[in-house]
Amino acid sequence: MNVRIENSWKTLLAPEFEAEYFSALTSFVRSEYTNSQVFPPANLIFNAFDCCPVEKVRVVILGQDPYHDVGQAMGLSFSVPDGVPIPRSLINIYKEIRSDIGVASPPSGNLTRWARQGVLLLNATLTVRAHMPGSHQGHGWETFTDHVISRLQQVRSGLVFMLWGAYAGRKAEQIDPSRHLILRAAHPSPLSASRGFFGCRHFSQANAYLVSQGFEPIAW
Repeated sequence: MNVRIENSWKTLLAPEFEAEYFSALTSFVRSEYTNSQVFPPANLIFNAFDCCPVEKVRVVILGQDPYHDVGQAMGLSFSVPDGVPIPRSLINIYKEIRSDIGVASPPSGNLTRWARQGVLLLNATLTVRAHMPGSHQGHGWETFTDHVISRLQQVRSGLVFMLWGAYAGRKAEQIDPSRHLILRAAHPSPLSASRGFFGCRHFSQANAYLVSQGFEPIAW
């Protein structure tokens, strides 16, 4: 199957694109885009991969679903385009960065600048029907992104995996802690940020680890 995705990911994930589950997933997604309003725009489904080739990945931040309101989703977890109001979870992420490393919160929720530095902003499910959170769960995306994590952590070493909330935390089982740094905390949503996300200091920990592995720190 010819999937339009950045070449290094296309090579790494080639077996997935030929798998039966991915064929079924592709049929489902095409039908959804034809018959319903679906986010992100079809050309941005693999934006996280296109912005961050395999060899450039230094940090993985895992979300769950794309944003499901008009104009928000852009194929990068937690990110919204310039000019779109910053979602509350991202406001809390910015608050923790400010508290942790003293960086002032930017006026935009566009995290492309992180992605270009090597932060893979990966959602477990890459598409969603408008105004219906979770509507594309259970159709194969989770299998695909599980394999993304598994294959990436096998071919690279010295990466940081930021796993926020119970759903993301379960992905730790796929990651070799002797080869990578796994950082777990509560989800940054307003419902849970005060129960372990605020004060987690993941951003300073990530940069210290990256430097210890010979990588440049992320300019958060």
